[in-house]
Amino acid sequence: MEEIEQLALGLTDWAVIVGYFLIIFGVAAWATIKERQGTEDSADYFLAGRNVGWFVIGASLFASNIGSEHLIGLAGTGASSGVAVGQFEVLASIILLLLGWVFVPFYVKSGVFTMPEFLERRYSSGARWYLATISIIAYVLTKISVTIFAGGVVFTAIGVPFWTGALIVVGVTGAYTILGGLRAVLYTDLVQVFVLIGGAIAVTVIGISQLGGWGELQAAAGQGFFDMWKPMSHPNFPWTGIIFGAPILGVWYWCTDQFIVQRTLSAKNIDNARRGTIFAGWLKLLPVFIFVIPGIVAYALNQQGALQLADPDQALPVLVGALLPVGLRGIVVAGLLAALMSSLSSVFNSCSTLVTWDVYRELKPDASERQLVWVGRLSTIVLTLLGLAWIPLMDSISGQLYTYLQSVQGYISPPIAAVFLLGIFSKRVNARGAMASLLSGFVIGALRLVMELVNGPAGDSLPSGTLLETFAEMNFLHFAFFLFVVCVLILIGVSILTGAPSGHKVAGLTFATADEDVAGLSEEARADIAVATASSDGDDDGAWQRLDVQFTIALLVAVAAIWIYFS
Repeated sequence: MEEIEQLALGLTDWAVIVGYFLIIFGVAAWATIKERQGTEDSADYFLAGRNVGWFVIGASLFASNIGSEHLIGLAGTGASSGVAVGQFEVLASIILLLLGWVFVPFYVKSGVFTMPEFLERRYSSGARWYLATISIIAYVLTKISVTIFAGGVVFTAIGVPFWTGALIVVGVTGAYTILGGLRAVLYTDLVQVFVLIGGAIAVTVIGISQLGGWGELQAAAGQGFFDMWKPMSHPNFPWTGIIFGAPILGVWYWCTDQFIVQRTLSAKNIDNARRGTIFAGWLKLLPVFIFVIPGIVAYALNQQGALQLADPDQALPVLVGALLPVGLRGIVVAGLLAALMSSLSSVFNSCSTLVTWDVYRELKPDASERQLVWVGRLSTIVLTLLGLAWIPLMDSISGQLYTYLQSVQGYISPPIAAVFLLGIFSKRVNARGAMASLLSGFVIGALRLVMELVNGPAGDSLPSGTLLETFAEMNFLHFAFFLFVVCVLILIGVSILTGAPSGHKVAGLTFATADEDVAGLSEEARADIAVATASSDGDDDGAWQRLDVQFTIALLVAVAAIWIYFS
């Protein structure tokens, strides 16, 4: 990540930033005190007692997803190529509906804490260990270290030394995550989402006003910047990749990644979980307008000579420094900090949940509730230290290789999406098919990574016109769809050749067996699930569900309208 331009802050800006930290501390302290009332148990620490409402869930889904790399990266890409990058944000709105309406009911009914645990219920312990291992390694090497690094960069931009800034971010975020668990994460996310959106709206409105309005922005940037649908030959956002490949990555991230799904598992019931995803879907329409458009504003002002933009990634900080008065700059910086802190706290909590629930508890099944909570806290500390230790190594790794390490997540996601999707849509696929699909997909994805490295940044090391070159240079969205199809075929083929899974293995976990009870659950777990699967809307239950349907349809119409307008 490029260092952002130095921002000159006044006393009012610093007061805003300090006030932001005080509010976050206050909310975290309240959540921590609430979490510690009564008996300390794993459900309360890792899933906030499964008693969270839809508004908090939706806000947390949005806030945890938006990192500082979104604010800088979306604005930067907007400044270089326009609104096409917003396709991923808009598409996320539809995928969130899939999470709420399709996946969540099965997750809640299975009584699981984690996504690897769900794979074990549906397939086997091997599938659980695969997903847990892949997720933990990916979180440490990418999400945790990148977010800490971004925190240091933001602080550097306001005159604070890099490592001081990184340690402040880690110290503050780690403290409330360790002490308060998911409840502290959720409620601080709720505050941070308002700061994040407020700061971004300020930049957008003032920037467009400076240009003289929306029409002037379009005229200055050119129509090509306002077209989301790019030709199939486009190197980054081909329309075929957006339609076929991006949804595969979206299903993996929004519907199967612990980082995201853990929020819905904390809901009071299925209704609140679903309603939270619908709310988050509406929020995900905002980034196009409050993150991407400011980048285009910066490009347009640069074209007019009103500001100097040496690098597209500098779009947001340059815009903030050039247009915003003292006070508002502090709000935007607080928004940057809110973005990275919400992402960091979320990944801390999710990763510690995986370590505790899918590693420690598997190795020590008789662990007490108190032991599980303390393992969660200690693992968060260890993960923090590992993330900090990884940062210096980032300087010794070439930028191109680090980009490849990030993109490998896109290469391992299609097989995960395949086993989850087919796992609930088909009762015929089995554990052997799942493992064959996961391992084959991993090998093919790793091969793609190796071929990219061999081909080099210039893309001229492999023999021209060969299958190897095509394999290495295929657009990553096209590759995602290709790999997904291969993994689906392997999953189906191996499953057919090795026999159907037993009835108890699929009971309650597929659409064909949705009315059956999930096997192997304790009476206590069944009681909790009964509460979670029951509606809490009382006499207005039917009205609330009709409202959910109406807001879902309205969201789909809004997505279609954005696609039509930006075409």
